Amino acid sequence: MEDQTKSTKQSQIVRIWHIVNVDGKILGRAATEIAHKLTGKAKPYFVRHLDCGDHVVVINARHIVTTGKKEKQKMYGVYSGHPGGLKQKALWQMRQEKPEEVVRHSVYGMLPKNKLRDRFITRLYVYPEAEHPYKNKFNV
Repeated sequence: MEDQTKSTKQSQIVRIWHIVNVDGKILGRAATEIAHKLTGKAKPYFVRHLDCGDHVVVINARHIVTTGKKEKQKMYGVYSGHPGGLKQKALWQMRQEKPEEVVRHSVYGMLPKNKLRDRFITRLYVYPEAEHPYKNKFNV
């Protein structure tokens, strides 16, 4: 009789904490690295239908870099559904008001579009500078 591969169970998932310093990193490249850790794709017991991801703390979000003319041309918008209800802000405005939302929005767009997406994003903690309250979670 042949050995069969056992599927991963929720009780077997171990969550660890990662810290990502995005100071001087390009926004899209940092976001893919963060999304990879949030989904847990690098783990040997990864399965698509379970939440296998880890906690990710992102620091220095204010100092992230973009290439080209994105600073003035990239727009973030919300639409109320009513005529004239579109409100848009450029990347440079978002960086001044809420720099952590720039990183969160980019990572959110790179997560899989399924029911686990909202669960993944709850384990993302973004801070504009190097100070964060999760220093005791790391073994460094």
